[in-house]
Amino acid sequence: MTERHVLLVDIADEPEAVAAYEAWHAPGAVPAPVVASIRAAGITAMDIYRTGGRLVMVMETDASFDAAAKAAADAADPAVQAWEAKMDAYQRRLPWAEPGVKWVEARRIFSLAEQG
Repeated sequence: MTERHVLLVDIADEPEAVAAYEAWHAPGAVPAPVVASIRAAGITAMDIYRTGGRLVMVMETDASFDAAAKAAADAADPAVQAWEAKMDAYQRRLPWAEPGVKWVEARRIFSLAEQG
């Protein structure tokens, strides 16, 4: 069973920061250990979209995905921690984010499939 997750975070409102962030996410630019950690966690697809200063991540996960286990593995992985520290220079937490939470999960409120 596949599950979709939609997460949001803001980005620094400076053209140079936006350009740098996008460059770090270009094909082949994300460090291989970071990509491997994403795949190993049961994340089968991940896309990030930007509009203005808002980033939206859409993830598809399989049944093995466990957000708490992924967070613990990331905390113990020096490559992921280095990546997160680098991205932290560009990302801005949403005003309603819980302490320590960078990407805030959105709650689905509409599905066309559920409409009559």
